[in-house]
Amino acid sequence: MGSQSVDLLRSELPLEQGSVVLGEVGETGLVLVDIINGFCTVGAGNLAPREPNEQISSMVEESSRLARLFCDKKWPVLAFLDSHQPDKPEDPYPPHCITGTDESNLVLALRWIEKEPNVTIRRKDCYDGYLGSFESDGSNVFVDWVKKNQIKTMLVVGICTDICVLDFVCSTLSARNLGFLKPLKDVIVYSRGCATFNVPLHVAQSTKGAMAHPQELMHHVGLYMAKERGAKIVDQVSLGGKEEP
Repeated sequence: MGSQSVDLLRSELPLEQGSVVLGEVGETGLVLVDIINGFCTVGAGNLAPREPNEQISSMVEESSRLARLFCDKKWPVLAFLDSHQPDKPEDPYPPHCITGTDESNLVLALRWIEKEPNVTIRRKDCYDGYLGSFESDGSNVFVDWVKKNQIKTMLVVGICTDICVLDFVCSTLSARNLGFLKPLKDVIVYSRGCATFNVPLHVAQSTKGAMAHPQELMHHVGLYMAKERGAKIVDQVSLGGKEEP
């Protein structure tokens, strides 16, 4: 989709973004959504980028920087990793991020967080990290993480802006509104820390079963819908009074 079409969308669906200064007390949590090889590393799988992608690379860089800052402060971090069993397809998508393969592992730039004591890793087998956090006994890893750490402000980054990030944000906001996630108050989506994939119209038209998915347009739509549900959308994040570029 051309830049004129994206500009038209932005004029019809204007998205005002703000900035946020995250407090010094231990009540802020970072959620990393599916920043794994199968979605981010060139050639890593069926849903991985076929060539270097600026939006995805920037998302990985920003997310890695924030993860480092949070870990330096020992603030809680939760990382969702898309992980599927080979006999449980996720229609309409082809097989991807199969458990036990490197597709379902964190990208190299974030692999270090696996050893950090303030980081919780949750493998999920669906788009929505909230639903994917339920255990067989009815408990929920994400809900327990929020309550254990008394998180009032949650910063969300990851991929895809309009799919897994949006689904997780919407479920979290609904649960918050129903009183299931006390003391959570604010859900913040950092736009520069999010990305989605790109399937141009001409590619979709020549590929059986494919749907067009213009990257810039769908990224904008994902952010717009998250804000429409009650999330705060920011393009600047500061920690401890020091603004990140």
